[in-house]
Amino acid sequence: MDVMGDKATLWKTGRFGQPADISQPLDRDEAGEAVEEARRRLAAEAGDVEAMSVLGAMLLRRGDLDGAEPHLRAATAAGDRAAANNLGVLLHQRGYPDEAAGWWRIAAVAGSAAAAHALGRHHRERGDEPAAEYWLRQAAEQDHVLGAYALADLLEHRGDPGAEHWMRAAAERGHREAAYRLARALDRANLDAEDRAPHGATGTPAADADDAAGPSAGEAEQWYRQAAARGHRRAALHLGAILERRGELKEAGRWYLTSAKDGEARAACALGFLLRDAGDDESAAVWWLRAAQDGDGNAANALGALHAERGETQTAERWYRAAMDAGDVNGAYNLGLLCAEQGRTAQAEQWYRRAAYAGHREASNALAILLLQVGDASGAEPWFSKAAEAGSVDAAFNLGILHAGRDTEKGAQAALVWYERAAAAGHAEAALQVAIARLQEGDEQAAERHLRQAAGGGSAEAAYRLAALLDARRPPQAAHELGEPARERSECEEWYERAASQGHRRAQVRVGMLAAARGDVAEAARWYRQAAEAGSRNGAFNLGLLLAREGSEPEAALWWTRAADAGHGRAALRLALVYARRGELAEGQRWADRAVTLGPAEVAERARRLRDALRQELSA
Repeated sequence: MDVMGDKATLWKTGRFGQPADISQPLDRDEAGEAVEEARRRLAAEAGDVEAMSVLGAMLLRRGDLDGAEPHLRAATAAGDRAAANNLGVLLHQRGYPDEAAGWWRIAAVAGSAAAAHALGRHHRERGDEPAAEYWLRQAAEQDHVLGAYALADLLEHRGDPGAEHWMRAAAERGHREAAYRLARALDRANLDAEDRAPHGATGTPAADADDAAGPSAGEAEQWYRQAAARGHRRAALHLGAILERRGELKEAGRWYLTSAKDGEARAACALGFLLRDAGDDESAAVWWLRAAQDGDGNAANALGALHAERGETQTAERWYRAAMDAGDVNGAYNLGLLCAEQGRTAQAEQWYRRAAYAGHREASNALAILLLQVGDASGAEPWFSKAAEAGSVDAAFNLGILHAGRDTEKGAQAALVWYERAAAAGHAEAALQVAIARLQEGDEQAAERHLRQAAGGGSAEAAYRLAALLDARRPPQAAHELGEPARERSECEEWYERAASQGHRRAQVRVGMLAAARGDVAEAARWYRQAAEAGSRNGAFNLGLLLAREGSEPEAALWWTRAADAGHGRAALRLALVYARRGELAEGQRWADRAVTLGPAEVAERARRLRDALRQELSA
């Protein structure tokens, strides 16, 4: 209970000629307090009711209940309502709540807002909500900040929409917890508006709903800021999170630091992540350690990951276990990852299962992958399903792969369902699989749409297939007349180049061919060489052709050899011709034999004629 909580009301009545006597700071000079107390005591002994009341309050504030009680009782008997309120406080502290309530009632009826607040809280503790609301409303309507807050708390507990009015009233009068709770309520309202907007439940367009929610978000930030400025550590945490999301990292860090120094473990953890992202792992570890020691599982996981990156697996495991002990299921999942990296499959499965049974969707997906790797497809499927139903996009894609591997029409249909689900959530490789299925069905429009999604999401294969699709639609280009400017690159060329730059070998060959067609030999050679060095036999063959035309036949022969060894029939035929011209007939015959075997038919026929001719030369 707040001692002398109705001082403001007393000042308004004009009961005291010098209200400053009541509002003296508690940390003033002890000698001055002693002089003031002595002065009040003399006046009280002379029968001054005001002095009795103030002296009793001074002693009560100091904790001298025995000394305060007779003065407060005497002043109360003389009709002083402040003394009646403070006598209630004293009796409540002594453990006599019912007797305290009696005196609070007397003071409240006489107009004491502080007593009405205390009486309202007393009734609420007894479970008498109607009486509690009555007295708290009396206090709140007299602008008593604690009464307004307590009334708001009671109404909010009952789900009464009037709670916000009184919470706002308390917040506006500087109550920091009210400011924090008002901000939280506005945040929740903002989230509810965002959740409703896309569904069009009220017919309000999403953009309009966002506009409506925006001011609530801004107001919430203002109340967080007010509460944080008054030392509310959770408000400082939320304010830091808002600023971090907005990219104002420096100010966010300051509020996280303020909150963390006040003992908020989540702020210490968040500050650690900010420092890590700034490249200061050592300082991050200090704050994570502080948060983890205060029971923050997220910080313990972060410490585990930090030590795992450093190769300190035993320390990492210890922190992951600490995260589990703090109730963070990510600790079990991370332990599973750690064991899997070390080849401890049985232990990895154990930890994955523990996290998966607790509802961790990525652990469910990881467990399913592990089971699939050891050949237990039937055991993997339900875990993939559980993860996918919980929202794991990777699990949905993996389910598609699992069903596609069954090589049945039913399996293909089921696979497509899951691929489409993953694609709808933005999974690039799933979108590619949907596109391939649509191409097989002859639906080029749907295929193109999914190829664009997959290519935009970083799939090199999708970029190549999209380029090929667009390329096939292009009309044949007429030969350029002399002096005609070269045409601009088409969209398909841009997609070929994107795929090529991502290391797609067939795209690299195609880009090389396009460059060669433009007469850009150096560019063509660069792309052919990249493809050839990555193992593309077509790239090696084309590079050989380019080099031979430039007069570098010995180097060309080296690339043709690589291509022929990889099964390229035309490269084998080229080598047979090279060796025949050199007079190395036996070697030429060997490569001609190889070209006959490799084909295709046109190449095999030419190689056969060359081989027969060389054979006749050798037997002549």
